[in-house]
Amino acid sequence: MRTGYILACEEFGPAELVSQARLAEQAGFEGLWISDHFHPWNDQQGQSPFVWSVIGALSEAVRLPVTTAVTCPTVRVHPAVIAQAAATAAVQHEGRFVLGVGSGEALNEHILGDRWPPADVRLEMLEEAVEVIRALHRGREVTYRGRHYTVENARIYTLPARSVPIYVSGFGMKSARLAGRIGDGFICMMPNAELVRAFRDAGGGNRPAQAGIKVCHADSAEEGLQIAHRTWPHIQLPGELSQLLPSPRHFEQASQLVTQESMAQQVPCGPDPEPYVEAVRSYVDAGFDEIYVQQIGPGQEAFFRFWEREVRPAIAEAAGAKA
Repeated sequence: MRTGYILACEEFGPAELVSQARLAEQAGFEGLWISDHFHPWNDQQGQSPFVWSVIGALSEAVRLPVTTAVTCPTVRVHPAVIAQAAATAAVQHEGRFVLGVGSGEALNEHILGDRWPPADVRLEMLEEAVEVIRALHRGREVTYRGRHYTVENARIYTLPARSVPIYVSGFGMKSARLAGRIGDGFICMMPNAELVRAFRDAGGGNRPAQAGIKVCHADSAEEGLQIAHRTWPHIQLPGELSQLLPSPRHFEQASQLVTQESMAQQVPCGPDPEPYVEAVRSYVDAGFDEIYVQQIGPGQEAFFRFWEREVRPAIAEAAGAKA
């Protein structure tokens, strides 16, 4: 089981994200996720740099593999442009780049005035977008006329030695099955064994399944919970709300219904390593191969020390005891 760190573009500017990547590498993390948003989820988070600029800077700062978690290649940015961006990122990172893709949220994708389609159409668009990206990554001239996208006489000249792996995000059975059919890996934020099984049964086989966990290390569990609830309450919103709400203001309004008590059930907080170990264990038990961790809020340097000195050894000890 590999552990990585999540660089949250919703919370931090470019320089801070690069600094966190360096700290993550020094603390023994084995990879990086980086979010790809136009907006943060709420104004409290307060940032949203252009992810491809940050990915370029990361290539000069660290040697860790980098995965976008995730890019939506369907509405705001045409898949042909994403194909070029991903190819360049893979060259910069000398093959240590994975393009994570998903069907997106209205929060980021409606900004040009395009209609936000229903879930089934979004998945159909995602499948076609991946087809376009893979075609362009073969290095030949591509002319493509699909149901959703048109490409004419396009060729990408700056390409890595090997095709860029494409991992597909899934939060429901349909998207998990799609990930199994078209993805080189699976991305999820829930310790759901059924989704992992759906991915593998649909064709994912033994391809990597990655998961993300949000945590908040602080001097006390109460302080960590307050920070998490203030900054990331939307992760407790039910159903499709996170895909449908169009602005940070709407997320702030909906998040007023989220309590600290409900957040406490999902986000490990405070100075005790055991809740963090239990959270990681839940994803391992669900069948995930790689676990990525995000420290919410300030205290990044303290978190990395805590993870390196207390959590990582406890995870290794628990894994050894289980074996």
